[in-house]
Amino acid sequence: MSKPSQRPRRQEMNGQKQERRRAAEQLRQRQAAQGLRSQPTATIANGKCEWNTVEEERGARQEAVEEQIKVYRAVLPTLLKRLRKIRDPRNPKTTKHQSTVLMLYGILAFVFQMSSRREANRQMTMPMFQENLRLIFPELESLPHQDTVNRLLSGIEVDHIQETLLELIQLFIRRKKFYRYLVSSCYPIAMDGTQKFVRDYCWAEQCLERHVHFKSEEGKIETRPQYYVYVMEANLAFANGMTIPLLSEFLDYTEGDQERNKQDCELKAFKRLAARIKEYFPRLQIMVLLDGLYPNGPVIELCRRYHWQFMIVLQDDSLPTVWEDARGLEKIQQQNHLERKWGNRQQHFQWVNGIQYFYGDNDRKRQTLYLAICRERWEEVDPNTAQIVQKSSRHAWISSEPLNHGNIHERCNLGARHRWGIENCFLVEKCHGYQYEHCFSQNWNAMKGYHFLMRLGHLINILAQNSGCLAGLARRRGLRGLIQFLRETFSGPWLDPERIHALLASPSQLRLE
Repeated sequence: MSKPSQRPRRQEMNGQKQERRRAAEQLRQRQAAQGLRSQPTATIANGKCEWNTVEEERGARQEAVEEQIKVYRAVLPTLLKRLRKIRDPRNPKTTKHQSTVLMLYGILAFVFQMSSRREANRQMTMPMFQENLRLIFPELESLPHQDTVNRLLSGIEVDHIQETLLELIQLFIRRKKFYRYLVSSCYPIAMDGTQKFVRDYCWAEQCLERHVHFKSEEGKIETRPQYYVYVMEANLAFANGMTIPLLSEFLDYTEGDQERNKQDCELKAFKRLAARIKEYFPRLQIMVLLDGLYPNGPVIELCRRYHWQFMIVLQDDSLPTVWEDARGLEKIQQQNHLERKWGNRQQHFQWVNGIQYFYGDNDRKRQTLYLAICRERWEEVDPNTAQIVQKSSRHAWISSEPLNHGNIHERCNLGARHRWGIENCFLVEKCHGYQYEHCFSQNWNAMKGYHFLMRLGHLINILAQNSGCLAGLARRRGLRGLIQFLRETFSGPWLDPERIHALLASPSQLRLE
């Protein structure tokens, strides 16, 4: 029996696609008439190769690597100087590679997005790859085995690697590299926790423990222990979408209350992370961006003690006394509202100043808060019906500073809403080549060391993707496509040694777009 023809179905699908295109064009015209601007979509080019000859491709690869070298020159002097200060516990008479060479090799493995230690051993030790690396890094006379890097990370103070990243950020702040991305004259820092990986066995005493349900062979629902690694991260989250890794704080089972059988938690880790940020940046103007877990008295009190501004997501079921007080005050502060257009959205802001929040034993402590509510609506094309449909959403934040017509857009749209930058960073590090959820080592200290090296490698790639010609190349090929392009360039005989040596001998400056 013959199969039924698919032609009518194909014609129907093509007709629906044309209807969606016509509806999208009508929507764009309607938005333009209303003064709205459609959000640009980051799509990778679907065309054929942009180069016609081998020489054109060679020139493009050479130019891309030269732009990457400028990032290395902006980062490596501070990086290597700080890494040399980390004490090497190995016997100097039996070591072949210096500790700085080993850690630089570990960073480059994440820069080129090697998925594991085995892949780094296979790919980066190929003769052509090593020759091209030595053009830029003469200290890499030979590449060690990744097991050597693992043994080094098992014995050193790996927190010093993270301090290296902090010194790089301090250098860029002093040079005002991020000055034009500030929000209310503050550096926006988003903090959030995420799970790194899970095991069914306790491979280190620092692992957190939980019990999960599963169905046994007899069909009964039972529980079993599960051991996982959880990390509290802090990132600079700028309004242009650039998210810079800053600090990591690992949750540790030994940090919990053993007598009361309470494990380490995200709120405890937040306090430790905040203390470290304050220690490294004591006078930096900071705006903390937090999600709905954090609107509580101790967190707000801590931010005020550190003289930090904050924008914290306030959910409908959080701080009921704040919502109650806001409903009473909004009847008095009726002038506190603003209508504005942002992108393709019509926004209505409403805010309430001077809310008194009481907490602690017998409500002895008090904080003054400011509540911002954003209701917005927009139109989009329904992919199923090809009709233009209305969408709406509502957001609420508590602010550390009084709100007014002049700062509500900056604090909410450019600050608070870009807390998603850290969520996007988690997605990139987990799913787009940085192997965030890979263990790399069964030694807890070395596992943390690889994590810090990964964050350094990610930082270098972020700076490269937002600088010079690489920014345009990243838009055309995508971020992972750009890294693959650079990795393929290092794997083949594409580079001109004379041009590389001339570039290394000439002055250069990192310029971010």
